[in-house]
Amino acid sequence: MKTCWCCAARKVCFTINITYISAVSSKSITKGAYIFSVKMSIHALLVLYGSQTGTAQDTAERIGRQAQRRRMRVRVEALDTYNVANLISESLVVFVCATTGQGDPPDNMKKFWRFLFRKTLPADSLCCLDCAVLGLGDSSYPKFNFVAKKLYKRLLQLGANMLQPVGLADDQHDLGPDGVIDTWLLSFWQKTLSLYPPPAGLAPIREEEKLPPRYVFHFLDEVPNKQVEHHQIPDNKAPPNSVHPFPARVVFNQRVTDLSHFQDVRHIEFDITGSKIQYSAGDVVMIRPCNAAEDVEQFCQLLRLDPERYFTLKPTDNSTAVPARLPQPSSIRFLVEQFLDISAVPRRSFFELLATFATNELESEKLLEFSSAQGQEALHAYCNRPRRTALEVLADFPHTTAELSVDYLLDLFPEIQPRSFSIASSLLNHPNRIQILLAVVKYKTKLHKPRKGLCSSWLGSLDPSKGEAFVSLWVKKGSLSFPEDPDTPVIMVGPGTGVAPFRSAIQERATQGKMANVLFFGCRSESKDFYCRSEWEEKVQAGQMILFTAFSRDQEDKIYVQHRVKEQSKLIWDLITKRNAFFYIAGNAKQMPTGVCDALKGIFENEGGMSENQAQEILDSMEKAGRFQSETWS
Repeated sequence: MKTCWCCAARKVCFTINITYISAVSSKSITKGAYIFSVKMSIHALLVLYGSQTGTAQDTAERIGRQAQRRRMRVRVEALDTYNVANLISESLVVFVCATTGQGDPPDNMKKFWRFLFRKTLPADSLCCLDCAVLGLGDSSYPKFNFVAKKLYKRLLQLGANMLQPVGLADDQHDLGPDGVIDTWLLSFWQKTLSLYPPPAGLAPIREEEKLPPRYVFHFLDEVPNKQVEHHQIPDNKAPPNSVHPFPARVVFNQRVTDLSHFQDVRHIEFDITGSKIQYSAGDVVMIRPCNAAEDVEQFCQLLRLDPERYFTLKPTDNSTAVPARLPQPSSIRFLVEQFLDISAVPRRSFFELLATFATNELESEKLLEFSSAQGQEALHAYCNRPRRTALEVLADFPHTTAELSVDYLLDLFPEIQPRSFSIASSLLNHPNRIQILLAVVKYKTKLHKPRKGLCSSWLGSLDPSKGEAFVSLWVKKGSLSFPEDPDTPVIMVGPGTGVAPFRSAIQERATQGKMANVLFFGCRSESKDFYCRSEWEEKVQAGQMILFTAFSRDQEDKIYVQHRVKEQSKLIWDLITKRNAFFYIAGNAKQMPTGVCDALKGIFENEGGMSENQAQEILDSMEKAGRFQSETWS
């Protein structure tokens, strides 16, 4: 049997199975003929997403709801839970994908990514597919929407019919990603409905009408065994993961900045004995935080929920599964404390759903404004700029909150997303331990109550001297890797908490006898936020590293790590050209990475007599060879 896929017309997609006939009756078809079986596609949309922080998933679900209102059958799935072998039989697909790290696909689309870029896939594999690609990114990063752009090109190579140009949503837009998404979706639906018109006689579902919830809550009369919700060591043989994390005990939590310093930075250590966790320098630990106890209490009061009540969930659609991380049965307390992200700044979709419950005229009017394309500036002024949380929004709309149905909680609130932290220790130095450097996020906006980072505030509050505290965690490979050759030098630029992966690397390499370690560390003040000072000084004296420091506020003229890099131009040039050194950057993604790259290219120009273009080519070639690596965050 051979199979091919083609389209007889743009409005209707056909799958054509071609079966070669070796012997048939002469009255029907002669030997060597082909039988064509034609299967018309149904009026349906598949939305596939790759999401790291939940934004792409939220956008995908928003597209799914819009499809429902247009009377389309719709499925919304993460790319790695979808059987990619079925893609050739789909007729209409929207891909929504974020870009992570240095142009990498999100964790939940990596298997799909590897499959789609197989060189053995025929060039016309997807000639039967109508599709569109929407990317979510941040233009402050050099590889802005790299995944979406690359996916768009690959789908074209495989013969897919792209309904419109790739959408490139940008966090830096004045109105956030929706500044691009709104116009992109308007164009998408115009094109899609012309090719896939809705069933005759069925009008679209109005925006003010509720769609069915994804789940129905069934409350239990008896209280089950509570231990299923709490800290159990996974009994499977595999290392911990996002579904089965390891409950690590907090054994150390100490502030490492001076009390007079504005920033509270913590050195935290976790005991991972019995976890089967292995890690190397450059790896990251994933931690999923809990909501604050006072927020859980307020939420339950606002919605008149008993936190000790237990329930099970039943999906309203056969294609929807109960979230793997939510126990069945579960308590309301567990749901609110550990699953629902009630302290995040709500997205537009939150207001769209909330508006369908509004019966108070004033509240309804405001919620509809925040839900509309025209009201996005007002929404940003109310919510995004002051960083107002979803819980605070519920308190601001008491009449609407009182009308909420518990069945819609998982439609209204996203799941709490894990946070990633560079591991700041080596197993060779600290067996059965993971250490991190954590900056506790706290700042003021126009709102009376200070804003706090959910994960950093929660971790910072865990005091092992006041009782046992556990954190659910797992480890994944980071974007930084270090050379195996013991003679290969590494040059590391890590200001602030960006030094964390380099502490891990220096500990690991020094234990392995790799002494060619050069660290550029920067902070505000030598006396206030010089992290790991005594450790660096000991390793310098032992000949295990060379240290250069930049204290930006200890003199009139600000001095940053890029200035120190420039000052050491001859050393860096010799290490790179004569000893094939690796160069690393880690830290805040604002001006520092660009400043360091410019300093490095300046070294190539001045020490190597290169032009600006030649210096850029050298940097590009180092990056391609893995000798230039960066891990930055905003």
